[in-house]
Amino acid sequence: MAITAGMVKELREMTGAGMMDCKKALTATDGDMDKAVEFLREKGLATAQKKASRIAAEGLAMVMVSEDGKNAVAVEVNAETDFVAKNEKFQGYVAQVAEQALETSAADIDAFLAEPWKFDTTKTVAEELAGQIAVIGENMNIRRFAQVKEDAGFVASYTHMGGKIGVLVDVVTDVVNDDIKEMAKNVAMQVAALKPLYTSDSEVSAEYIEHEKEILKAQIMNDPKESQKPEKVIEGMITGRIKKELKEICLLDQVYVKAEDGKQSVAQYVAQVAKANSANITIKGFVRYETGEGIEKKQEDFAAEVAAQMGN
Repeated sequence: MAITAGMVKELREMTGAGMMDCKKALTATDGDMDKAVEFLREKGLATAQKKASRIAAEGLAMVMVSEDGKNAVAVEVNAETDFVAKNEKFQGYVAQVAEQALETSAADIDAFLAEPWKFDTTKTVAEELAGQIAVIGENMNIRRFAQVKEDAGFVASYTHMGGKIGVLVDVVTDVVNDDIKEMAKNVAMQVAALKPLYTSDSEVSAEYIEHEKEILKAQIMNDPKESQKPEKVIEGMITGRIKKELKEICLLDQVYVKAEDGKQSVAQYVAQVAKANSANITIKGFVRYETGEGIEKKQEDFAAEVAAQMGN
């Protein structure tokens, strides 16, 4: 039976499911509207779409590392409330998402959602997500994932605040022992706590530096006292402030949080551990996921919501 746009529209209005899901349901049921509704309900898609407008900004940032330490992944899966994020069922589901993401060859989240769910290959990852939404009862979202592979060393991981922050650190080293693993974990904790943007200043683009210089110059020129200083002095001030900023945003230039003297940089700490273990160590990169980062959270007034529901 030919599936028309009108049929898709009707089913969408009945269920709130997406257009492509409605078309798929109608095709699978040979155009039978009632069976198509049941199809969507069984897949959890009707329920999922009705919840899709609700903001999912809580959840978990989970990291997973293979047994040999060579492969790792960070994933962020969102839910609407912190209550659900602490739920064992939700946490178990996120662990499955991480396990799938550890092995995926998908290049982006859309391709990841479209691939077969490894724990039940009759479903896609997106269909399993929809089913979880129906069971758990909140809007959920697999927001992002990042794989890290390191054959010339290992990947260290750290989870902070029960999954609010997940960190992976890519370590290139010719020696792997407990001291070096501890160093890597300490660096991962540094990433979690101080939120660097880059591994080293070599990653910072010239465009970023020029943009920051323009901002700093504008700040100086807007200051009645500083703007009167000679051009050479102003240039020196800008250079000094740029260097200070880079020490804050570049991991290896940051002051190591556990430094006893309060001065040792992360790079110096890594070098110290490398020397003590006769190793060559390079911190190649890192991934830092913070749950809900950049998502505008809805401010709930629960008292008003309850009153509205009760007709007060």
